[in-house]
Amino acid sequence: CSASTNKPVLTLFTKKPCPLCDEAKDVLEPYKGRFILQEVDITLPENSAWYDKYKYDIPVFHLNGKFLMKHQVDIQKFEDQLMKLEFQN
Repeated sequence: CSASTNKPVLTLFTKKPCPLCDEAKDVLEPYKGRFILQEVDITLPENSAWYDKYKYDIPVFHLNGKFLMKHQVDIQKFEDQLMKLEFQN
């Protein structure tokens, strides 16, 4: 089954420290086998465009490059989008 190699990528825009980001990661823990988590530190110089966009909104999540949610995890929305992607594969 190729689905395992073709997992959706969940991008977390974050910075240190970010208690809300840690909380969000805890909420997503039960799902972690179904996606690849990619963290982007918006304070790094190469991520300044993301910093300008999201400095007041982290955590921000993109799923496969598309904006999904911010501030906190909307589990229903996340699950719906994840299942949609899994179904496409």
